[in-house]
Amino acid sequence: MTRHLLKKLPSALLVLFLASFLIFAILRLVPGDPADLLAGPDASQASVAAIRDQLGMDEPLLTQYATWIGDLLRGDPGPSYAIGGEVSDLIGDGLGATVELTLGALFFTVALALLFGVLGATSRRGPVRAAVRALTTAALAVPPFVTGVLLVLVFAVGLRVLPAGGRIGLFDAPDLELQYLLLPALCLALPSAAVLGRYLGDGLERALAEDYVRTATAAGVAPRRLLWRHALPNALPPVVTLLGMQVGHLLGGAVLVEAIFAWPGLGQLAEQALTRRDYPVVQDLLLLLVAVFVLVQLLTDLLYALLDPRIRWE
Repeated sequence: MTRHLLKKLPSALLVLFLASFLIFAILRLVPGDPADLLAGPDASQASVAAIRDQLGMDEPLLTQYATWIGDLLRGDPGPSYAIGGEVSDLIGDGLGATVELTLGALFFTVALALLFGVLGATSRRGPVRAAVRALTTAALAVPPFVTGVLLVLVFAVGLRVLPAGGRIGLFDAPDLELQYLLLPALCLALPSAAVLGRYLGDGLERALAEDYVRTATAAGVAPRRLLWRHALPNALPPVVTLLGMQVGHLLGGAVLVEAIFAWPGLGQLAEQALTRRDYPVVQDLLLLLVAVFVLVQLLTDLLYALLDPRIRWE
């Protein structure tokens, strides 16, 4: 397993390096100058130049890039241009809320995908299979912002059983926080759960059609044991790989879902930073997203190796 991980590390580091360079370069191509926004519409050219010098924006781009990477490696991202305060403090304030939302969505993704996959592959009733197919199709077709509005209208406005938005804090009031978390996590999870559910259902159907399953069935092995002990483990490895990819979609989709449900996470911070062209905050947030995605891919590869004995034997 250690050798398998060491094989993956060079490519992961290369991805992080390339991503950091592309993020830095693309942000500099966006029209507009942060110094002009900070100085104000009536500022003189001398004031704008002074701000650029103070922020180090008059340095060559490669020098600015090297300074940014060096500060990150030292654990000091530096101050924000426009929002104010240290970038590390701004990201730290919103990181807990975004992680909480992503983990809640991941739980719903796995649970719903398992439900959709098992029902779609094992149900002998045509209406059940058709209902599963219709639900997964709807979850894939309807955009999250529409799903979020519908969930609010049904459960917050119509039934009045869940809050429409906001956040209390998991450690302040866990029971109430779960109520605030339910709708945004479900909204974020539905598309990924539909993809994984269909993929898992197809894998289970192929696994249940194998010769060893027919032999075990003829020998009197219970269908439930065949499903959970044999067919499901054989269908899981490719689904685990897809799940690792879906984590990146969950993190990216959290930006939109946080705006719908007024969830105070990194999504709101990213929106403020983009609006004000706050380069340090935006580039650190984007690089953090890439780093989390790369880390999840490494963990997914390790989990795949644990599930697939062929990799362990190698």
